[in-house]
Amino acid sequence: MKQTINEYDFTEAFRKIRPNNFSYVGLKALFDYLEEYEESTGEEVELDVIALCCEYSEYTDLEEFQKAYSSDYESIEDIERETTVIRIDDDSFIIQDF
Repeated sequence: MKQTINEYDFTEAFRKIRPNNFSYVGLKALFDYLEEYEESTGEEVELDVIALCCEYSEYTDLEEFQKAYSSDYESIEDIERETTVIRIDDDSFIIQDF
């Protein structure tokens, strides 16, 4: 049995289980990305909060990402060559962990 959820349901699921994993705007960006993915591939995505928290990480800026991964990545474009990047605003972004 599957249930269709909206953005509110999505953000609430994270707030109940992992409230500090993503910012509110980060959750909105992740929701939009996953909806677009479903539409473009025809593949449904299961809402598994823990799995999504393990698969994606949010960074406030490139410097924070470099501390977690490597300073070899000098731009967001460098990161995009390695993995999926979901841009949130001019500085912050979410990546599919690699």
